[in-house]
Amino acid sequence: MDSINPGVILLAIIALAIFVIAAKGLRIVRPFEQGLIEFLGKYRMTVDPGLRFVIPFVQRILKVDMREQVVDVPPQEVITKDNVAVTVDAVIYYEPTDPVKLKYAVGNFIIAVTKLAQTNLRNVIGDLQLDDALVSREVINSKLRQILDDATDKWGTRVVRVEIQRIEPPADVTQAMHRQMKAERDRRAVVTEAEGEKTAAILQAEGVKQSQILRAEGEAEAIKRVADADKYQKLTVAEGEGQAIERVFLAIHNGDPTDDLIAIKYLEALQGVANGQATKIFLPLDTSGVLGAVAAMGEMFRERSDAAAVSDGAGPPE
Repeated sequence: MDSINPGVILLAIIALAIFVIAAKGLRIVRPFEQGLIEFLGKYRMTVDPGLRFVIPFVQRILKVDMREQVVDVPPQEVITKDNVAVTVDAVIYYEPTDPVKLKYAVGNFIIAVTKLAQTNLRNVIGDLQLDDALVSREVINSKLRQILDDATDKWGTRVVRVEIQRIEPPADVTQAMHRQMKAERDRRAVVTEAEGEKTAAILQAEGVKQSQILRAEGEAEAIKRVADADKYQKLTVAEGEGQAIERVFLAIHNGDPTDDLIAIKYLEALQGVANGQATKIFLPLDTSGVLGAVAAMGEMFRERSDAAAVSDGAGPPE
């Protein structure tokens, strides 16, 4: 077996070294990253995502994550305007806007923004009363976001939002607040119950009033209808009696009654009146004329009786 040529071995070693060095210079920048290329420790350029090559030992590439990031602000004691110590913590959401500033303008962005948030939390909440701080989280979030956004702009980031996670008063203050809340709820319950009873009484009175009004209207309507029916009955009876009188009068007029017949009918009417229970009788007609007619009728009957006696052969009475 022939010995291997030392020159070939040297060339193989050189080729392997070149391959390793070339492989070491290949870098992959992911889609959510930006690459910062430095040449001998000096920033040269920013490259987009993809496969990049840098000269080993001379150049290097620094990757900056451009996605939105979250920073957790540790809990801290904050004194409110009314001298109550509360524990506050928050979270900060930010996104890089300039990878060059983010990499070279601040040594440790996370620590810097955390300390900045803690300091400004003391300032913002220190200007508020405890009650206002508990119910004004949106105001605190907005103010703190604006302050941090302005401060971190030179670091190549934008603060998207700030969220207060917890504002916790001391235990004794919390217990006092609970008692106050319970008393307020009890007061509201009493007021609500009183208002309910008042409303019920008003509605009941309105119902009684409306019922009485409807009853009175119904009775008035019933009286009116009864009166209308009575009126209609009397008018109908009166019209019937009037028509009957007109017919009787017309029949008498057409029959042309004699005075004798009228006198007889009058006597029959007097007999009916005399048979009544009354002790006094008032005659609405002229009695002298009637009595004269009765006397004439008696004379007429007497003459007829005399004539009948003569015809039978008897002489006139002496």
